[in-house]
Amino acid sequence: MPHLSPPTLKAVQRRRITPALWSRRAAALGLASLPSLAGPAVAQELQAPQEAPTEVPTEVHNRLLNLQEQIDELTARLETTPTIGSTRGTMKVFGRIHIDNWTYPSSDGAISVFENGAPDQDVQNRTLFRRARIGVSGKVKDSMNYKIEIDFGLPDAFAFKDMVIGFEDLPGSQRLLIGNQKRPYGLDHLNSSRYNVFIERPYVVEALNQDARRFGVVAYGQSEDLAWNWRYGGFHLENFATTGQISGDTFQPEFAARIANTAMWENDGRDYAHWAVSGTVAFPNGDASDNEARFRTRPEARTDARWLDTSRITGTDQYEIAAVEGVYNIGPTQLVGEYMNTWVERDDARDLQFAGGYVQLAHFLTGEYMVWDRRTGTLGRPKPSKNFAPGVGKGAWQIAARYSVADFSNRDILGGRGESLSLGVNWYWNANASMQLNYIRGEISQRDEEVGGQLFDGGDYEVLGVRLRIDF
Repeated sequence: MPHLSPPTLKAVQRRRITPALWSRRAAALGLASLPSLAGPAVAQELQAPQEAPTEVPTEVHNRLLNLQEQIDELTARLETTPTIGSTRGTMKVFGRIHIDNWTYPSSDGAISVFENGAPDQDVQNRTLFRRARIGVSGKVKDSMNYKIEIDFGLPDAFAFKDMVIGFEDLPGSQRLLIGNQKRPYGLDHLNSSRYNVFIERPYVVEALNQDARRFGVVAYGQSEDLAWNWRYGGFHLENFATTGQISGDTFQPEFAARIANTAMWENDGRDYAHWAVSGTVAFPNGDASDNEARFRTRPEARTDARWLDTSRITGTDQYEIAAVEGVYNIGPTQLVGEYMNTWVERDDARDLQFAGGYVQLAHFLTGEYMVWDRRTGTLGRPKPSKNFAPGVGKGAWQIAARYSVADFSNRDILGGRGESLSLGVNWYWNANASMQLNYIRGEISQRDEEVGGQLFDGGDYEVLGVRLRIDF
């Protein structure tokens, strides 16, 4: 369809618009029914031969102006709304881009061993697309929804993220999602990476819920007053985000749940308190080559290897995870804490226990606050009071600190112990874009990796990270 800009109100008043002119404009836009929409009087006027320009009657003039408004609205929608395959559904396009730069000013020889197997090879600096996602979501009449999101950050290994079909308005204010989705434990994982205060997630959250998403069936709900929200369901332990399938005879199920409460909600959401408990019971196949009883994570920064790693724990019959979390926010200041514990039950060896947690404090220097979503019990989108732009404002500035610890060494399993202090500065240019700066000072211990007859059990490291992020 050609793009024609219909005359504005000023043009109508200035040019003595004739019905014949409107008829030609309507035909050009493919809106042949405009005369009938305007009413019999306009239709008769438009169909009559026009020898010369005449004054437009007041009634016709007003109807034409009304049609003008409708055409303007239709034109705008045609220019911004993608065509979808069914009139019974809706579609929204969304995405995000995260560009990272990581440098490692100093690290001990043991850290090099954990990263690349050689004590004399330093950890490499890197620049990368941490995330490059595009997706669509929408609803299908009368009570279904869908979401498709794919990450193109690694061109040779595209990955599914949220990939679900769902049902809404179920009894108890619930909805049901079927497909690839986040498992309901670890607050910092349930928070979107669009809103998280620090660039990467804490040791324990990533290790116990690595990559977060699995194929599952999950119910979500909340109370009418939004004080409570919950989610629970079953998952397959195997991560098939890059393969697109789960194959074989081994079935490794997991059942997980979370219940959360907004205990305080004041000043239109600037002041709030939240707590939640969550957990899972998982049944990996401890004797299989794809045994999913394994806990590992990077050093709260991007590296090639996981510096904390239990490897696959053979003989695992089942494991359980229990977690507790809390958030207290007063205006521009927010305090967050989380603790997670896992118990691993083995057939032919003594049981294991791993645990960890973190506490973080963040403060907006410019007076904004971290938004909270009571429907999901997670962070919402922070919004600067004034966007960053010449002559407009300086955006929002936030400082933060986090202490994190996790221990994955117990009995004969030496996955390592990690401890770190992270400092951060976030500059929010607007509600959809920001820059994050992180400094991390950390230590890995209790690993025991042997290279060339020498045993490396731990070392210190420093990291500088920068992220540019935008979503739409």
